[in-house]
Amino acid sequence: MLLQYAEALCARHLVLASASPRRREILGNLGLKFDVVVSRFDEDLDKAKFRNGGEYAMATAQHKALEVADRLEQEENPPFMIIGADTVVEAPDGTIMEKPKDEAEATNMLLSLQGVSHQVHTGVSLVFTDGRLVKSFSETTHVTFAPLDTEEIAAYVKTGEPFDKAGGYGIQGPAGAFVSSISGCYFNVMGFPIHKFAKTMSDLIKDETIKP
Repeated sequence: MLLQYAEALCARHLVLASASPRRREILGNLGLKFDVVVSRFDEDLDKAKFRNGGEYAMATAQHKALEVADRLEQEENPPFMIIGADTVVEAPDGTIMEKPKDEAEATNMLLSLQGVSHQVHTGVSLVFTDGRLVKSFSETTHVTFAPLDTEEIAAYVKTGEPFDKAGGYGIQGPAGAFVSSISGCYFNVMGFPIHKFAKTMSDLIKDETIKP
């Protein structure tokens, strides 16, 4: 899908506008080479203006990528592409959850997710500096948690793992034991929908919208 273009893409200057080590790992697994330039966007969009978490995450990802593009386009050799991403968890009642600020918020998030299904949305925005083409999309995965007791939640929060993760958990860590089922892309829950990214890039190349 994208592997046949990996060598050509590695010859171009790619930038990931995210500090997430999980996104770096996932993109790296495709064989792509890229620099990391963390976006300075404040992530302060009004959630009430969006119909769902997917739209909110996609808009935030686009703002992140465009902020980095605005800075790097001033350079003598601007990058070929900037990749922005944002992940949120949407609770059954529609609450959009980002990263918890403290133990109490992390605990409340996990209490609201235990024993029920929720949605994980990741928005991705690709900004191509030549002509300022912007391609954005989102991916949604449905995740179901088993019932959890307060002691189990407290023990997990004490590990410190919830604090850099949307919804207060990371599926690739100890909280993976909380998950009884998943429908959709696993990597999307980690923070980057690798299949949809690869397909989107492949389609853009095949229809000659971009040239690697």
